This record gives sequence, C-alpha cells and structure tokens, in this order.
Amino acid sequence: MSESLDFLVNLLDIETIEVNTYRGKHPKEERQRTFGGQVAAQALMAAGRTVTAGRVHSLHSYFLRSGDPKVPILYEVDRIRDGKSFTTRRVVAIQHGRAIYNLQASFHTDEVSIEHQIEMPAVPGPDTIAPLYERVQSEFGDVDDWFKRPHPIDQRFVGELPWSRNRHQEEHHRVWIKADGTLPEDPLLHACIVTYASDMSLVDAILAPHSIKWDDELFMGASLDHCMWFHRDLRADEWLLYDTESPIAHAGRGLARGFLFSQDGQLRVSMVQEGLTRILRPKDQTN
Repeated sequence: MSESLDFLVNLLDIETIEVNTYRGKHPKEERQRTFGGQVAAQALMAAGRTVTAGRVHSLHSYFLRSGDPKVPILYEVDRIRDGKSFTTRRVVAIQHGRAIYNLQASFHTDEVSIEHQIEMPAVPGPDTIAPLYERVQSEFGDVDDWFKRPHPIDQRFVGELPWSRNRHQEEHHRVWIKADGTLPEDPLLHACIVTYASDMSLVDAILAPHSIKWDDELFMGASLDHCMWFHRDLRADEWLLYDTESPIAHAGRGLARGFLFSQDGQLRVSMVQEGLTRILRPKDQTN
C-alpha cells in the first residue's frame, strides 16, 4: 500500500465518540473546503459501522454546506430500520453545530433473481495509458504541485484530459481508477474508497461538452447531491472503468451519471450526481 493510500485508509477509520456518533478528521493540506468525496465516504463508513448483516447497496445524499477543513466532522447515525434482508441508516454530518451533509444508506443481503446489464464500452486498457502525472507533464510542461504529490487513487484518463487546452468536448468522459496499493479484505472499506473516488469526475462530465473549466474565474462548481447503487461486490484496488456522461445542464445545475465496470466487463456500481454550474457576473466575485 502506498503512503497516500495508507493515509486515506486512516482517514476513513473514523473515531467512535459515543453510541451512533463518530468523528472524522481531515488531510493535513491547504483546502478552501472539504472534498465532498471525503465526507460521503466517512458518512458511509459511519453507517456501515452500525450494520451487522448485508452489504451496502445504495446511498442517497445531499451536500448542504461547504465543509470546514480545519474542524473535525461529527457523524450522527440514526438506525432507522433493521429488517431481515434490508437495513437502513441515516447519517448527518455536523460542523459548527449545523448539518453540512445528509446521507441515507441501505444495506442488503444478496439474493438470487433475474439478471441483465448494459455492455461495458470498448476502450484501451489501463496498462496502455500513461499515469496522470506523466500525461499532464507531457501536455503542459510545468506541473502543478497537486500533480507532483502522491495520490491514493491512480487515474488513467481515456482520451483527452479534462483540462486539455484543445479538448474536443466529447460526450463521454472515461477514466480508469484504482486504489494505489492492496487493501485489506473489508467490503465496507472498498465501498467507501470507491465512494471517495466517485466524486472526482462527475462534475467534469457536466463540463465536458463546454469550453468552461474548473479554474475559470467566472465559474462556480460544486456537488449538490450524490446517489450510488452498488450492484455487485467490488475491489477498489483493482482497475475500474468510470464511464460518465451528462444528459442535461440547465438553470445553474447540471446532471451527471456514471457507471463503474470491472475489467471483466461486469457493471459494479451506478451513480448519479447533480452539480452546481453557476456562471458568475464579474461583480459577483467580490460578494
């Protein structure tokens, strides 16, 4: 396990404060706000810590306020239902006495039933694609400090990078992702790491058909809500193809949907996210 992945595993090892109450820490780095994937993953971990049977099969959540990266996050779990085959949990993430994130997660004991799935797109394998650092360095020359640091999630972009100067505004946004190392045999941990990584590309899919980029001065982007369905067991330390697209952007919001396929073509996870796509007027920058 790489040092950066080991740090992510420790980041998700939330502290038990009281029955149904947990505390999450932050990375020691400069951020204006907490990464949404971190909050979602820690909240799912808090929910899973209270479940004794079944694996997570879905989560539905809302980002309510920006997280403060200088203050620990409290996660309060409501044990809504413990059924024979389904278990439901509600988690509220709190900072400064206010809710910043709300999650509902459902856990299910697998059953035998009907079977079908969509086909995995035909794309180059991850081993044929250069690591992200090398591609950014090749295209841009000078590399931002963020790209120089080790990262817990290895990303291999299929086709153009989201930040390419002359990208063709492709309809689909595809990237291979994998935890940078071997993880323990803990299904909840693998689901939480995939949840963490899933928030890294969906807003990029919303921007893909446009010339707007994340760092444009007159653009404000943020995750508004996030939903995931875990169809099959998965390993976050094996390559997963993250296939995303955006069916619509309108009225300051954009919708993205994504699918995670394992290399053998099995659909493991589906997700949908709505993101803020606010275009600022010049005077708004000072507000």
